[in-house]
Amino acid sequence: GALGGLGLALGLWRRHTALAASREDEEDKELRQRFMAPPVSGLRELRRRRRELRSRMEVLIMETQAEMCRALAALDPGASFSVDTWERKEGGGGISCVLQDGEVFEKAGVNVSVVSGLLTEEAARQMRSRGKSLKAKDGKLPFCAMGVSSVIHPKNPHVPTMHFNYRYFEIEEADGTKQWWFGGGTDLTPTYLNEEDAVHFHKTLKEACDKHDLKLYPKYKKWCDDYFYIKHRGERRGIGGIFFDDVDSPSKEEVFQFVKSCAKAVVPCYIPIVKKHCHDSFTPEEKLWQQLRRGRYVEFNLVYDRGTKFGLLTPGSRIESILMSLPLTARWEYMHIPPESSKEAEILEVLRNPKDWVH
Repeated sequence: GALGGLGLALGLWRRHTALAASREDEEDKELRQRFMAPPVSGLRELRRRRRELRSRMEVLIMETQAEMCRALAALDPGASFSVDTWERKEGGGGISCVLQDGEVFEKAGVNVSVVSGLLTEEAARQMRSRGKSLKAKDGKLPFCAMGVSSVIHPKNPHVPTMHFNYRYFEIEEADGTKQWWFGGGTDLTPTYLNEEDAVHFHKTLKEACDKHDLKLYPKYKKWCDDYFYIKHRGERRGIGGIFFDDVDSPSKEEVFQFVKSCAKAVVPCYIPIVKKHCHDSFTPEEKLWQQLRRGRYVEFNLVYDRGTKFGLLTPGSRIESILMSLPLTARWEYMHIPPESSKEAEILEVLRNPKDWVH
C-alpha cells in the first residue's frame, strides 16, 4: 500500500512538474510575442525575479517599446524596424529598434537598455551635482540602470516630433544600502503650432498624472518647460509635456505605478496626432522650416541633454543608440528670422513663452 501511495504521489508530482513546465513554455511564448526581441536579463531570470521591481520595470520598458514600435509600423506599412540587440561587456545590453526613410517617418527610434556595473567617478560626480550624496567604495559605485527612450522624426512638417523616456536607477553604496530613483517624461516638438493637438497631447498626459496625484501634472509640466530650454537661443525645444527626475518618494511601488501610467500614455497622446496629419500637403518652404527647427533640436540634445551627456560618459555605452535621437537631416542657416505674423513666428512665440494648454 505504501509503495502504491508513493507511486501515486510521484505520478502527481511528475504531472504537476510537466504542467508547470508547459505553463512556463506558454508564458515564454507569450512574452516573446509581446516584445520586439528577447529581454536583456533573459526570460528565465525575469520569471525567477518576477516580484522584484527591477524585473517588473524591465518588463514595462520592453512592453512600451513593442507597443510604440507596432503603433508606428501600422502607420508606415512600407517601412520596417531594424531590431538590433547589443551587449555591453561591462554588464547588460539593450535592444535598439530604428525605422529610417519611411513614407511617414524619416527616422523613428525606440531603444531599451538594461545596464549594470560600476559607475565612474565622473558619472557619479554628475549625480552628486544634482544633490545625490553617494558613498563610494574604493572610488567605485555598483549600479543598475534601465530605461526606454524614443525619438520620432516624421517627414511631414505638420506632424510633430515626439520624444519620451522612462528610466529606473539603483546604486549600491559602500555600506550596502541601496539608493534608487525614477526619471522620465514625454514631450512634443511641433514645426507648426496646432492648438487642438497641443491640448490633446497635454490632456492625455495630465490624465495619466491625475490618477496618482493632482499636483503632479502642473509640477512636471513646469519642470519640462524649464528643462528643455535652449539657453543660448532663449527658447524651448518644443511645447513641452511632462518631465521629472530623481523621484524616490512616496514609495518605490507608488512611483513605479505612476511611471507605468505615463508609459501607457505615450501611444494615445501621440499616435492620433500622426494619423490626423501624416497625409497633409506641405510646401518646400514648410519643409525648410522643419529642417531649421530640427537644427535647434540637435543643439539642445548635444549641448544640454542630461541623458546624452550621461550616456557619453558611461564606459561601454553604445554611441549609435545614444545619438539615435538626432534627425536624419537638419539645417542651420545664418541669421534666419521668419517674417512677423507668419505661422513660423507663431510657433517661436510659444517656444519663448510657454502656455498652459489644459485650462
